[in-house]
Amino acid sequence: MLVFKPVSSIMSEHLITVNPEDSLVRVKEIFDTHAFHHIPVVRFREIVGMVSRSDFDHFLGGCKLNTEDKLIGELRVKRTKVEEIMTKRLGKVEPEDRINVALEIFTLNRFHALPVIKNGELVGLITPFDIMKALLEVKPEESYQAYDEKTQA
Repeated sequence: MLVFKPVSSIMSEHLITVNPEDSLVRVKEIFDTHAFHHIPVVRFREIVGMVSRSDFDHFLGGCKLNTEDKLIGELRVKRTKVEEIMTKRLGKVEPEDRINVALEIFTLNRFHALPVIKNGELVGLITPFDIMKALLEVKPEESYQAYDEKTQA
């Protein structure tokens, strides 16, 4: 069953990270060019925080409304460091932890991404979306089980 597999079997390993001292320009570039919603903040491979797209949008506030507000927003992005808006209190899992452990953390804490840590270093990231994608790949033992009314309780 999928939930008893290790987190490492479905985690994202090829991560784009930022440094706490980077300006938010780097964060904006990453969000503008990639479809993910969380950027780990690391200092020498040690995770120190996370910036979500929601964190970034909240920071911008109403600075997207008109031309004047857009210029103010751009100036704020250039002058603000990642560490000023990053979330510092993070849940974490290890690569050998089972997926059901990650699910429990997501459910209890309403996190949307968990850093995967091995020997104090960031080695991956797991999100509820990763788990949903893995669930979609699970096939029943018999084809009729996919549509059997008895199994859809």
